[in-house]
Amino acid sequence: MKITIQNIAEWQDVTDKIKPLLTKKILTLKGNLGAGKTTFSQFLVKSLGSQDTVTSPTYSIVNEYKSQTGIIFHFDLYRLKSIEEAFDFGIEEYLESGNFCIIEWPQIYEEELQHYDHHEINITNTETGREIEFN
Repeated sequence: MKITIQNIAEWQDVTDKIKPLLTKKILTLKGNLGAGKTTFSQFLVKSLGSQDTVTSPTYSIVNEYKSQTGIIFHFDLYRLKSIEEAFDFGIEEYLESGNFCIIEWPQIYEEELQHYDHHEINITNTETGREIEFN
């Protein structure tokens, strides 16, 4: 599925279209800096019933949010230099917890993600907005 948006308010429409399709507990988000990965995460976490403030986990690596559907883990692997760093903070335990996991910048862990059933969203900046592709 491909969706094109021109402004931030349209992220809610994206969330409304994608949320019913989320049958897997892991969602990866790819896109350039400023593409909207965290913005999408904010809309999605809120739509899953969380009252928590959603921020980029760039420095903390993982944020945890409480929601009506359970705990949501939100990762940002951008600063990781190696896959060993992901193992060191226990990413496998998070992914195998049965809780919903959102992973921004999953590329460093991509080989391991092949072992997990997951969805993927690619966000591309365009001249007029964003193009979101959901797999």
